[in-house]
Amino acid sequence: MSKLVLASGNAKKARELDALLAPLGLELVLQSALQVPEADEPHATFVENAIAKARHASRHTGLPAVADDSGLCVIALDGEPGVRSARFAGEPRSDLRNNELLLSRLAGKDDRRAYFYTAVVLVRHPDDPRPLIADGEWHGEILHAPRGENGFGYDPLFYVPELEQSAAELDAGLKNTLSHRGAAMRHMLDRLRVHPIE
Repeated sequence: MSKLVLASGNAKKARELDALLAPLGLELVLQSALQVPEADEPHATFVENAIAKARHASRHTGLPAVADDSGLCVIALDGEPGVRSARFAGEPRSDLRNNELLLSRLAGKDDRRAYFYTAVVLVRHPDDPRPLIADGEWHGEILHAPRGENGFGYDPLFYVPELEQSAAELDAGLKNTLSHRGAAMRHMLDRLRVHPIE
């Protein structure tokens, strides 16, 4: 089984991705388990940040690496928090403070439309001239108060109208079939079948 470094220390994210990658014989290893420091994410787009994180993880480990940059884009906030989703309320990162800030910024606004976006990048080596890139979106609405205990980040506030549940109320298997990350990873799996890691 080939090892693939995930440019993240997020164990919940790793579990989501590991289930998707296992059928291709790829073993996902968190970069934090290999003492890789977090990469800077200075860019204005999700794709650029994902490329930077993947190259950073590969450079530190000598292994192929996969990275995603994901965020919540809220229509009434002109796409914010966007690439700043994890640090929306500043450092140290806090899902609770991010959610509280989002609710306060949306107070009094009728338009609650939002979508999660993910860009996933895989590099075979740090200087890979042709990284594999895939993306995905998941559309919904922002609730007025959190619901559910599953998931992470903005999941308790992200309402999926067709299911009448928040993302944090969905079981992991169903979430993977619907989510932005699931969609992006399915696209990435298609790319990997055509361009496998040697």
